Amino acid sequence: MATLPLALSAKGLAAQGVTTVVATTGMIADAARQVGGDLVEVRGLMGPGVDPHSYRQTRSDIVAMARADVVLWHGLYLEAQMEEFLQDLGERGTTTAVAEGLPRDLLLAHDDYDDKFDPHVWMVPDLWTHVVENVRDALSAARPDSAEVFAANAAAHLAELDELATYAAGILASVPEESRVLVTAHDAFNYFGQAYGFEVMGIQGISTESEAGLRRIADLVDILVDRRIGAVFVESSVSDRNIRALIEGAAAKGHEVVIGGELFSDAMGEPGTYVGTYVGMIDHNATTIAGALGGDVPRDGMKGLLNG
Repeated sequence: MATLPLALSAKGLAAQGVTTVVATTGMIADAARQVGGDLVEVRGLMGPGVDPHSYRQTRSDIVAMARADVVLWHGLYLEAQMEEFLQDLGERGTTTAVAEGLPRDLLLAHDDYDDKFDPHVWMVPDLWTHVVENVRDALSAARPDSAEVFAANAAAHLAELDELATYAAGILASVPEESRVLVTAHDAFNYFGQAYGFEVMGIQGISTESEAGLRRIADLVDILVDRRIGAVFVESSVSDRNIRALIEGAAAKGHEVVIGGELFSDAMGEPGTYVGTYVGMIDHNATTIAGALGGDVPRDGMKGLLNG
């Protein structure tokens, strides 16, 4: 494991009125920006298209986290290759695993590990609210004099998440029941399926480290053909090789399957864009899925900002 530099707790830009925050995923970084506002400077380690399951910290990541006033990571074994480092760092500075505090009765079991949970809680806004609250609490603990500001910012963002949850539930309910089948590259959408009544089939397991076998692909091809499922989805952070194999396998049996769209699973879109925010990410996913599977959706999503 990499050697940690000396932690510079409560230093950096905090003395100038800005608290430095390092977040592992883009989703957590967005929550920190929403809650922290102008009082924080946030660095996200994992950008668009990056797979958090296999990501390993770089030398610059180590330095940034050691010097940050606050380090926010997901937990629930999402950052599997970084977990030992992050736990060690937690003994030397201010770190919070923001998803670890979710009530266990809200979590789904991990397919690959008996003692762990599915980490993909951001797929459902109602679950993500718990993470936003934990981000608020972590920032407030690091900067108690600004707790009221963080609380107000969090309340505004939580109201936006409530609007997002209502929108997603509405358009996804418009998908005909027989069409509520979501086939993706890996099992990132189990919370989504539970929340919105979709049957979810991932080629790979919850972790992208699980290789999809030929038998699994063959079985899914048979399901696509037998049930006349006409659309499958690729993911921005996972290779589309296995999805292409599904489409080709179905075609060989006389059944046409199309790509219903690209979904954001473990990473958001490009920084500075609407889909580079958590709200935009989920708006895009829900609108894309519902539209491809026969639901009634506005062309440009909840805020009219998609496809722009």
